[in-house]
Amino acid sequence: MSSLIEQFGEIDIYLFDQLLRGRIAPGMQVLDAGCGSGRNLIYLFREGYEVFGADCDPRAVAAVKRLAAARAPALAEGNFRVEPVEAMSFPDSLADVVISSAVLHFARGDDHFGAMLRGTWRVLKPGGLFFCRLASSIGIEHQVKPVQGRRFLLPDGSERYLADEALLVELTRELGGQLLDPLKTTVVQNLRSMTTWVVRKDAA
Repeated sequence: MSSLIEQFGEIDIYLFDQLLRGRIAPGMQVLDAGCGSGRNLIYLFREGYEVFGADCDPRAVAAVKRLAAARAPALAEGNFRVEPVEAMSFPDSLADVVISSAVLHFARGDDHFGAMLRGTWRVLKPGGLFFCRLASSIGIEHQVKPVQGRRFLLPDGSERYLADEALLVELTRELGGQLLDPLKTTVVQNLRSMTTWVVRKDAA
């Protein structure tokens, strides 16, 4: 078990599935938008991917820089930046893969959600892979309490911006993308619901 943790860290199991299916392959540039302390990046560092990351928490970005220095010292320190996903300074169409794991549901409202999503999508190359995990109302529609707009109080006591199937399907179309997988949702003991949204950006 320790060797698996050493190799993959605490990677999101659904991101691991994309690796297993060859959709994230060596030589690709990967950007983690809202990277936190880098739990999804350990394998990518080990395998020599060109990795980029952004997070609004300076402590998280400092942790990622330390992790990168230890495991992928050839990566430039400037690949990891303290900035919100809606205002990343990375250039357009930088990455073959963009990861957004447990980030978008922290949106304050519709405008903020839209800005976060557009800022994340902007850095993805045409033909690239967008991997997103976010809280949703799917499967717990009658157990969440509306707060304002798409912000809800969940049974676990947290307040989140919640997407639903119709919204994600419509956003896929509006962004100019195609669902690579059907939307997959995990309901965690009727406390919260997390949906995996995997999209291929249409080629220019």
